[in-house]
Amino acid sequence: MSAPAPPSAGAFPSPPGGFAPAPPPSTRRNVELLLLGLAAVVTTVSLVLVEASQEQSITWEIAKLGTAYLALFGVAHLAVRRFAPFADPLLLPIVALLNGVGLVLIHRLDLAEAQDAEFASSPIPSPDANQQVLWTGLGMVVFMALLIALRDYRTLARYAYTLGLVGLIALAIPALLPDRFSQVNGAKIWIRLPGFSMQPGEFAKILLIIFFAGVLVAKRDLFTAAGKHMFGMELPRARDLGPILVVWLVCIGVLVLEKDLGTSLLIFCTVLVMLYIATERVGWVVVGLGLLSIGFVFAYQAFGHVRVRVSTWLHPFDDYSNTGYQIGQSLFGLATGGLAGTGLGSGRPSQVPFAKTDFIISAIGEELGLIGLTALLMLFCVFVIRGLRTALAVRDSFGKLLAAGLSFTIAIQLFVVVGGVTKLIPLTGLTTPFMSYGGSSLLANYALLALLIKVSDAARAPAPVRKRAPEPLADAPTELVRKPKGGVA
Repeated sequence: MSAPAPPSAGAFPSPPGGFAPAPPPSTRRNVELLLLGLAAVVTTVSLVLVEASQEQSITWEIAKLGTAYLALFGVAHLAVRRFAPFADPLLLPIVALLNGVGLVLIHRLDLAEAQDAEFASSPIPSPDANQQVLWTGLGMVVFMALLIALRDYRTLARYAYTLGLVGLIALAIPALLPDRFSQVNGAKIWIRLPGFSMQPGEFAKILLIIFFAGVLVAKRDLFTAAGKHMFGMELPRARDLGPILVVWLVCIGVLVLEKDLGTSLLIFCTVLVMLYIATERVGWVVVGLGLLSIGFVFAYQAFGHVRVRVSTWLHPFDDYSNTGYQIGQSLFGLATGGLAGTGLGSGRPSQVPFAKTDFIISAIGEELGLIGLTALLMLFCVFVIRGLRTALAVRDSFGKLLAAGLSFTIAIQLFVVVGGVTKLIPLTGLTTPFMSYGGSSLLANYALLALLIKVSDAARAPAPVRKRAPEPLADAPTELVRKPKGGVA
């Protein structure tokens, strides 16, 4: 039996040049859609479990919340597919799941408040879950507006100083307002008007990240200039310390005038990380930590509320019925949750003050246990890691610093929140990104997500194909054409 004849050269024609065309680049948007569907399933099932644990019938409230959730993130997915097709497919689904779990916990606390009000024969308060869906919708509007309007994120570098000035003004406004328009629970961080309230500091942190990314790129030589060598590292020159001293003074001013330890710590640590990324010099970190220590000692000596925070952190049960009640209840809730938790709807997270905002981590730890809380922290870790991968992959320096700053501010904020709730560090009053109840935090974090997705889209997009230049006429091949007899060539 003879071997089959090899295929002829014409059986598999190759294109000119002898190479097959490259396959179209994958956008991974279908993966994102699948993960969004999984997040929607987890959120809906969790809402059903909450209502079932409360021995209530399944109401249309769940259908309303679930439908609104699906619609909002479905529209967000379409916006990403259209205006940032090469963006990281994990960023939006992670945020969707975090937002969904936060919505579940807020709804669960709404039910607890309604039961307490019914038992006390007082009016039932309006549910905050509906308001959270509304804020999520407004956050999606901000998210999509940035995706559509910001064609190239590098244009933000041109307005870095303007955006930095706006951020500083936003930080200063609550300190200049009377207490009745700005103070809540001792901290002057709000703008409170009839029918309207917001925390401008939530937006200021993003504007300041853009400002410092632009400044560090434009003035990189200033920050990398040679300085003194001490203890095996190179310290910055004294005359180059101006920018970080300005940031330190701004943070001290926020702490003094607004009594906001959390925002001060968040802004200073984020800028310090961005300085290290831009210069790769440990000296800047040493100087920054020194300034941070000086600021903490100064604040402890000068301000009574800082001393109270530290005393409560060290000895929460010495004044349990007063200053230590909040952190004490948080620790009791985490201990009750144990490893696997009490189950959604089966704990008593409403016993912790501000469980929907500052202490939503405590509610998660009580009802989902250490396992559920660890899973949520891993989601945040994956989000930060994907943001840092974006910073490594993007080609321009401004994009690298912007993506790194946005990712690290989420990481630092999460560390400060979880550290405060678990008594690792003193309480600061920051909220958990994408999960806590509140409009300012959600709007600002969805703006952060939009910027990170735009940088991710630029980092993962294929390089533009350059058109081949035509050959010079002198190098073009020539051919001799003979004129036929009796005719025209």
